[in-house]
Amino acid sequence: MKRFGAKAFTKMTKFLLDTNLLLRSCDQLSPDRLLAERAVAKLLGNGDEAYLTTQNLIEFWDVVTRPRNVNGFDWTTQRAEAELKLWLNKFPLLPDPSDVLTHWLRLVAQHDIKGRRTHDARLVAVMLAHGVTHLLTFNTGDFTSFTKISLVHPSDL
Repeated sequence: MKRFGAKAFTKMTKFLLDTNLLLRSCDQLSPDRLLAERAVAKLLGNGDEAYLTTQNLIEFWDVVTRPRNVNGFDWTTQRAEAELKLWLNKFPLLPDPSDVLTHWLRLVAQHDIKGRRTHDARLVAVMLAHGVTHLLTFNTGDFTSFTKISLVHPSDL
């Protein structure tokens, strides 16, 4: 796993914002909310670029509209839609490339990916297709097998 402190980034580094970062920044009860917000602000303040994918937004919707008793936020669809629109106004969306399945299949086969980690591999596939080199995530351990990206925990910024 490649991890860097803020001083190691070059200007205009391209970051994908992981879904867990979006969720924590919206969760008023999360002890990591301010850390998530500060990390994104610092990243942008450094002149870096931050992106989202359609998968981020789908995963976000899944969690925020899920009932609290199954680890959700229990938001209405109207509130979820409004929040998604705010994210889309703040950050560019990386479109799903036509060959995302090819990238994804290569990654899951190469790294023997199974189960829920297949979703992580899809995020990485979109990153690689668009030349996005860094992932800002609270869950760096979920991505350690993907050696072509650099992992950055919000506390590293």
